[in-house]
Amino acid sequence: MQVFHFHREHIPQVNTQHLNLVYNQEVFLPYIEQTFSLEHFEKQIDLKEKSYSNANRQILSNALLNQYKNVSENDEILKNIELLKKENTFTVTTGHQLSLFTGPMYFVVKILHVIKLTEALKVKYPEQNFLPVYWMASEDHDFEEIQSMNLFNRKFTWESAQVGPVGRFKLDGLEKVKEDIREMFKNHPGAEINDLLDAYDGENLTEATRNLVHFLFKKFGLIIIDGDDAQLKRLFIPIAKKELEMSFSYNEVSKTNHKLEKDGAKIQVHAREINLFYLLDGLRNRIIKKDNLFEIEGVGTFSLSELLTELEQYPERFSPNVILRPLYQELILPNLAYIGGVGEISYWLQLKGVFDAVKCTYPLIGVRNSVVWVDSSTSSKMKKINLKLADIFKSKDQLKKTYVKQNDNGTLDFSLLEERINEAKSELNKLVLGVDPKMEGFAIAESKKLDKQLETLKSKLIKVSKSKHDTALKQIDQIIDKLFPASSLQERVSNFFTFSPDGQFSSRIDKMYSKLDPVQNDLLILREIDFK
Repeated sequence: MQVFHFHREHIPQVNTQHLNLVYNQEVFLPYIEQTFSLEHFEKQIDLKEKSYSNANRQILSNALLNQYKNVSENDEILKNIELLKKENTFTVTTGHQLSLFTGPMYFVVKILHVIKLTEALKVKYPEQNFLPVYWMASEDHDFEEIQSMNLFNRKFTWESAQVGPVGRFKLDGLEKVKEDIREMFKNHPGAEINDLLDAYDGENLTEATRNLVHFLFKKFGLIIIDGDDAQLKRLFIPIAKKELEMSFSYNEVSKTNHKLEKDGAKIQVHAREINLFYLLDGLRNRIIKKDNLFEIEGVGTFSLSELLTELEQYPERFSPNVILRPLYQELILPNLAYIGGVGEISYWLQLKGVFDAVKCTYPLIGVRNSVVWVDSSTSSKMKKINLKLADIFKSKDQLKKTYVKQNDNGTLDFSLLEERINEAKSELNKLVLGVDPKMEGFAIAESKKLDKQLETLKSKLIKVSKSKHDTALKQIDQIIDKLFPASSLQERVSNFFTFSPDGQFSSRIDKMYSKLDPVQNDLLILREIDFK
């Protein structure tokens, strides 16, 4: 497999904020602790070491041991959980929703990115231990966002009427989706994909996702954590109490948002007066403050003292939203950096004031690798029509016009005709102005008519020529649709297993792992050459 680097400015979907977060974090120094680099981890280690207690380490370790008690082949993970008790052990974290069968490809990319980053850190700082962590967004309640995935250009959807935190969903109906996926690999009955689908099981979606991700990444020592945990939520009580009493996160984010807007940055999320949900099986509803009371739809109305009592007795019932979830994460983990997509990292810019308000160490924030996977079939098509990798960022229309012009044997060379037309326009202008200088507008209008006639002629001839290259032009459609499905980045649409048509995915994961670079900012294009 070959790897090529392209500056992200080539990607049509990116904006200035995207590029700054990747290449120029210095512009955001008022909103972060320090810019992302391997060198800056030294200071981050010192900050976290001073602020993260041994008591928290013990609680975290115990909670993780409990979460892994039903996970098979977990010896490597148990060693890492034991390491978490040591003061010289730190984590690097990424998070994601419990997407159906891993969802889009970047799910795999971001996890491999943090794995590679922890390995790079161990080389640079050999006295410390660095562990990769995947944070499961098990408390999210937007099922519609996670219930579908795209495999081999086919949409698979898990239908369920369940509501509330998706991690607590029972797996009723998921077996049907798994069977439909198996059908896509029916010609490979002994393939790894079948064992992976068997592993995708459990008492609820959280367990199933943990088992799935563990199956994929266990050899890398990846720790999978579920924040929907009573032991861990108890550590969150002081912050939840401060939020209920003072709405502190709303105040801090509002101040930061005002500054960001003045600096021309895009505001990714907006804070609410209370940035907490109330959580039960089948229910995750906002805690809404009205006058001196707190209302929770479907539960009731509480005074502040009643809600604080509820918090002390049942901390697991209080769920942070997008504003407080990062703070909860950094509170319970000995974490140094959070790695995510640009959208995720953008809203971390809004949060440093929230961290400062409770004296919690703000992490380094880094943008994950972005990947385009050119499979062997697509690579072969590109070779046949002489399409270069740099060309894939152009529109289909541009590519088709270029191809036709390059393959018309010179019959579509308009340069001489354009030269003669320009000469005719010049003579026309001289003639008209020589008769009456006031007729300049008429001369310009007539020149435009000539230009329009020439463009009509060119379009007509190109269209006729295109029909002679129908196969190649269809291949251009197929190539661009594969690399940028629905005009979006491939990694945001296509499921990773699309690139394992034989159902043997381990070698593909290993290939991607070998090519990712956690300190490389550019877009990575991975190209298969006669891949087996």
